Amino acid sequence: MFSATLLRRIGRAILVLALFYSLSVPARAPAAETEMPNIILMMSDDQGWEETGYYGHPYVLTPVLDEMAAGGLRLDRFYSAHPTCSPTRGSFLTGRHPNRYGTFSPNWSIRPEEITLGHMMSEAGYYCGHFGKWHVGPVKADSPTNPGAMGFHEWVSHDNFFEMDPPLSRDGGPPEIYEGEGSEVLITETLAFIQRARAAGRPFFALVWFGSPHEPYSGVPEDLALYDELPGKYPDRMVRLTSNETGLQVQRPLGDVLRERYAEITAMDRAIGRLREELAEQGLRENTVLFFCSDNGTSRDAVLASPLRGWKGQNYEGGIRVPAVVEWPARIREPQISPLNASTSDIFPTLAALIGQPLPDRPIDGQNLLPLLEAGHSERSEPIFFWSYPTGRLGSRDLEPWIDPELQQGTTPLVKLMGGRATRNFRNFHHPEIEEADYRGARAVLDNRYKLVLHNRGADRVERELFDMREDPEETTNLLEDRREVAETLEAQLQTWQDSVLHSLRGHDY
Repeated sequence: MFSATLLRRIGRAILVLALFYSLSVPARAPAAETEMPNIILMMSDDQGWEETGYYGHPYVLTPVLDEMAAGGLRLDRFYSAHPTCSPTRGSFLTGRHPNRYGTFSPNWSIRPEEITLGHMMSEAGYYCGHFGKWHVGPVKADSPTNPGAMGFHEWVSHDNFFEMDPPLSRDGGPPEIYEGEGSEVLITETLAFIQRARAAGRPFFALVWFGSPHEPYSGVPEDLALYDELPGKYPDRMVRLTSNETGLQVQRPLGDVLRERYAEITAMDRAIGRLREELAEQGLRENTVLFFCSDNGTSRDAVLASPLRGWKGQNYEGGIRVPAVVEWPARIREPQISPLNASTSDIFPTLAALIGQPLPDRPIDGQNLLPLLEAGHSERSEPIFFWSYPTGRLGSRDLEPWIDPELQQGTTPLVKLMGGRATRNFRNFHHPEIEEADYRGARAVLDNRYKLVLHNRGADRVERELFDMREDPEETTNLLEDRREVAETLEAQLQTWQDSVLHSLRGHDY
């Protein structure tokens, strides 16, 4: 393992999103290359909304994110499109809900016909790279859904998540061990990518998708030492997670687990700080957009100080509300805190507007946030929809694979075993005729004030909960009986949206 001193020198990265822009951009013509911002979009893995210093977490140390939130644009009501990772990442790439293309759950792939940020940014003249967790298909060379097939010029990536000394694939090659703390490794590779883009005279677009703080947890000594008091504070509460030694599920004391998890978050935060420093040294920080968010809420093994209901895998706030900050000194000159509801699906249409690219001719679930943020609006014109498709009903059906199963086999190993395998394989299917059961599964719709949450309880009963999110963000009081008309309106909107999603799922958008 590298020393702490050497790790400090390893690198910085670049991140970008453009959720705020004060210039009017033509609909189809991109801005002049000299005016185009560099863009880096960063995403953590399983980091909850509350797991930052700037939201007052009692233990987690995130001084860099705190600084970004204090000086940039803080999106206090930002949501992942799904309460788990692969689907959210699909929404991030496409601006479309993952159920439209069968990315229902972790280890369900995207479809090759989808148009991604990589395709759009490449078309606009950006040099595009992906670094870290991919998880919408294998990253190997012959995969039709690897980052290269999805529009990125180069990638150093993993099929799923990773820990220390990550095994990563460079441009689809066999996995190699990259020694060092995982977040630092990604920043090193991102910095090298930036130099190549600059040498080519092109603006750069990078996705930096960290493997932290997904379990199993680990940390370098300097970060673990910051949380040495936690094992003594929570010695008796046991949680279930993966063993780094065996790859199997074990029970461990919560305090030990949190010490390692928070060390990973702090290491990631430090890596982002080194990136910002390097951008400043190279004169790039002013016109580089750095965006940071998480892919879903806190995993159940680590829920401690959240004021929100629920956790990863649930459509309550604890599963889908995530931290999000934007830093872009050239345009965001004063600190801003936006109460606007926004989601990972909004990234694609917002970036399209920023760089003057047309949207694909297919349903887009996200919304361009630029005019709303520019004007300081707190309301959006369309609700945000959430839907965990009931994949269990597909297991007994003879479905035609969308992609050759051999091409869906992963290659990059990880600690956590699944079915005895240390790799992950993916799947995606041609969907049969739509049935009533296809509309089931946990789902929710969020407008500017109210949120309706629905669960199927058996074949015939639907449980409904309606919350006033401005007055009750903890989702404690079900207003269904008092606000029947509101609930009926939201459910009708949800049904109409599901009709559109299931039409897409059948492949009619291609």
